[in-house]
Amino acid sequence: MTDLYIGLMSGTSLDGVDAVLADFSSQHPTVLGHCSAPLPAALKAELLALNTPATNELHRAALAANDLARIYAEQVHQLLLQCGVAASAVRAVGAHGQTVRHRPQEFDGTGYTLQLNNPALLAEQCGIDVVADFRSRDVAAGGQGAPLVPPFHQAFFGRPNQVRAVLNVGGISNITILDPHAGPLAGFDCGPGNALMDAWCLAHTGQPFDAEGRWAAQGQVHGALLNRLLQEPFFAKPPPKSTGRDLFNMPWLAEKRAGLEDVPPQDVQATLTELTALTCARSLLQASPACTELIVCGGGALNRHLMGRLQAAVPACPVVSSATAGLPPLQVEATAFAWLARQAITRQTASVPSVTGARGARVLGAIYPA
Repeated sequence: MTDLYIGLMSGTSLDGVDAVLADFSSQHPTVLGHCSAPLPAALKAELLALNTPATNELHRAALAANDLARIYAEQVHQLLLQCGVAASAVRAVGAHGQTVRHRPQEFDGTGYTLQLNNPALLAEQCGIDVVADFRSRDVAAGGQGAPLVPPFHQAFFGRPNQVRAVLNVGGISNITILDPHAGPLAGFDCGPGNALMDAWCLAHTGQPFDAEGRWAAQGQVHGALLNRLLQEPFFAKPPPKSTGRDLFNMPWLAEKRAGLEDVPPQDVQATLTELTALTCARSLLQASPACTELIVCGGGALNRHLMGRLQAAVPACPVVSSATAGLPPLQVEATAFAWLARQAITRQTASVPSVTGARGARVLGAIYPA
């Protein structure tokens, strides 16, 4: 039986789809290939719009899920062609889908989480088993359903004699503490990652993101605005905790900016960057003051200004890209979903109660046979 798996990721940043082909036949997984594609502007706009209530949502969401599944299938075919691997050699595809609502434990005590996807269509177009809907089982078991990646971070980046942390800065940021002497695995969402920075940059420059943080570097952090942003109760909430665009969005920012609308746009961008850096740094320092290395992945690892602000906030702990630890920043989450697919196919648990707060470890994901 083959031990090749494909992982697909289109994160909260909505910047595109990453696909990896990973080989799990040895103790340390090997990425055999990686490809990516941007999301079409119309689909990106629709997915963003579906994060908030609107008319005809069910119809629009179903069609958006179909479009996303077709893009996923294109990336799978491209990856197989690039690697010279037949679809029959791949055991399964892990496809997280696009999160548009994440409200665990709310309303009725269980809450819900919703990732747009059409895994049946993806299986039909790829001819490979597909594993999807990774969060729902953990939510059903009383957990947050997120973050999902800490056990993979532990498997790939953990070291028996070193205290490390892995910080994923996508649209939302999450951190995993890898302390071999600290007991159960710890990991949780820190708050906004790139979501607010990207949205503000698009609104004021027309660019989808602040390349290398150059625009933010031209501004000055506005102390009063930063203090308002930091008052958000989520930041003081103890883990387990998770969040998303349901909370951190442009209306949230507009509310915090009330009376400060004259702050120059580049200063707002600098302040949003500082918000991400500070909330991530504080999360690290509270959870693991003895950490000896902070490994950063996701799109935020490519933002030089953000990386500099992170280092300034944790001067005693080196801040490095995940590339230095063996896996490029844009491949980490896709590889994690290949790993999660393998856990499901082999009926191994992938949720960690100490991370999500669930009643126990669960096998995550629904399997759609080819």
